[in-house]
Amino acid sequence: MIDALRSDEIVKKLGGRFKLCALIQRRMKELVVDGARPLIERAGRTDLELVIEEIMQDKIAPTWAAPEVATDDEEESAL
Repeated sequence: MIDALRSDEIVKKLGGRFKLCALIQRRMKELVVDGARPLIERAGRTDLELVIEEIMQDKIAPTWAAPEVATDDEEESAL
C-alpha cells in the first residue's frame, strides 16, 4: 500500500477525500490517455504511486473553478 495514503496529511492538503480522488483521476488521465510526461523521476513506480508523489511534492495541485454566482439581474432575466 502507498504510505502517503495511510495518513490524512494528503487529504488535509487538498481539502478532502473527494478532491483528492478527483485530482488523482485527472492526473492519471493525463498520464495514461493523453500521454503527459511525469513531473518527477519514475524510478520503477506505478502510475498511481507517481501521481501521489507528485501531489506530496506539490508538483501538481487542484485548480478548481470558483462557482459562478448569479446576480439579481441575471436571475430576473432568466424568468
